Amino acid sequence: MQQKYILTIDLGTSGSKAALMSFDGNIAGFAFRETPLYLLPDGGAEQNPDEWWQAVINSSKDVLRESGVPSNNVVAINCTTQWSGTVAVNREGRHLMNAIIWMDSRGESYVRKVVGGPVRIEGFSPGKLLRWIRLTGGAPSPSGKDPLAHILFLKHRHPDIYHNTYKFLEPKNFINLKLTGRFAASYDSITLHWVTDNRNISKVTYNDTLIRMAGIDREKLPDLVPPLSVLGTIRKEISHELGLQKDVTVVCGAPDVQSAAVGSGAVEDYKGHVYIGTSSWLTCHLPFKKTDILHNMACLPSAIPGRYFLANEQETAGACLTFLRDNILYHKDQLLREEKQPDVYKVFDKIAEDIPPGSGRLLFTPWLYGERTPAEDHLLRGGLHNLSLFTTRGHIIRAFLEGVAYNTRWVLQYIEKFIGRKMDPLHMIGGGANSSLWCQIYADVLNRKILQVQDPIQANARGAGLLALAALGHARIEELSGYTKVRGEYIPDSRNRNIYDDLFGEFLAIYQKNKGIYHRLNRPIAEK
Repeated sequence: MQQKYILTIDLGTSGSKAALMSFDGNIAGFAFRETPLYLLPDGGAEQNPDEWWQAVINSSKDVLRESGVPSNNVVAINCTTQWSGTVAVNREGRHLMNAIIWMDSRGESYVRKVVGGPVRIEGFSPGKLLRWIRLTGGAPSPSGKDPLAHILFLKHRHPDIYHNTYKFLEPKNFINLKLTGRFAASYDSITLHWVTDNRNISKVTYNDTLIRMAGIDREKLPDLVPPLSVLGTIRKEISHELGLQKDVTVVCGAPDVQSAAVGSGAVEDYKGHVYIGTSSWLTCHLPFKKTDILHNMACLPSAIPGRYFLANEQETAGACLTFLRDNILYHKDQLLREEKQPDVYKVFDKIAEDIPPGSGRLLFTPWLYGERTPAEDHLLRGGLHNLSLFTTRGHIIRAFLEGVAYNTRWVLQYIEKFIGRKMDPLHMIGGGANSSLWCQIYADVLNRKILQVQDPIQANARGAGLLALAALGHARIEELSGYTKVRGEYIPDSRNRNIYDDLFGEFLAIYQKNKGIYHRLNRPIAEK
């Protein structure tokens, strides 16, 4: 029998990755097409859905052409995407404006009014907060970066778009609409609208009281389907454009966090993984619903039926290295005297390897676009602390790598309290996991064994493929972890324990002593 394949689409902030995964779990091909990000001075962060879709089509064509896999061997498509975004579409499925993505904070003032009241705790009315947590497991972020805040921003600032919107869709659900013509959201993808009752994880429903509290219209939200649902077959014009059979099945898929949790190989309850991409997270599946509102962590519906996962997020991780590359080291100005290297991150590793652990006591705080966990604060900003005349480019590069790891350690201490056990080992995935140096730094800073997953940048796509296998009945959930292989193991070096414990303490002190300064510097002019 000929091998069958699943076309997986992984639409992140940086672009669309397409892969072909065989039914035995092997990745037969991989392609990437970049998409632009548009940052606006008022806290806006947008992307063009047309550019998304063109990247999805082009990356899919690339992988189908370059892999050599016969098109009639592709039997299913599953999509995973960036989470916490909003696409306003009309009845014909056409978007009415750019997508508002997870980095956008323009809805902050409107969501604060929704969650507030005469008496407030951390910006929340106690009664509203308790209801949200009881029903959903969490609550709308006061930072304004959730889809609910995006929708409220449009309702108040662009009422014409709000009025003309038929459905507000998450990025994944928009791509599925393009593939099938169906308006639908899965239990996991709709969560950050904060209008669903998640207490019965097997039957998540919209809650009328929460929708009324949120101040949005139910009819503008898509109908819900359980995880691992089959949405239907691919639209005829799409099958023709990609050269696929007309009966190719489309699975509903999951957001990137939930897909990565499967693709990391840490599928069982309490098994943890670290993801380092543009942003970062540290999470695991859990058999219970629980919330830590003070540190912005909650158990939310996962891509696996009947299971929760622990949600948290570090706002910028790999994005810090992109910032270092594009804004500092290779910024295109009059001082540039050399071309940008094609794989500069490998050069970063070589330079940083020559610097002793601790970077000469230079500390980098990676809050370049605020932070979410364990401190929900979009006004925080990054910094290099303890610069001196002896600081070199190597010290700065290594400090960036260590600073991202310190932030993960900050999250880890609260996660382990939350789940009541130690997370050791930790699977490591995402583009950052390609760096052996960064894996070792993580092992040393966290004092945990790090398992570097094979092909870590393909974890989202692999997770989407594995979820499709389960949806199609070709694999059981308990078998999925066996499809992921480990490339390397990194053991904490006891010689570095004292320096990293000491510097982590100073990292926390920098946050405590400077957060007030960041607030004064970065709050909107109208509030000063």
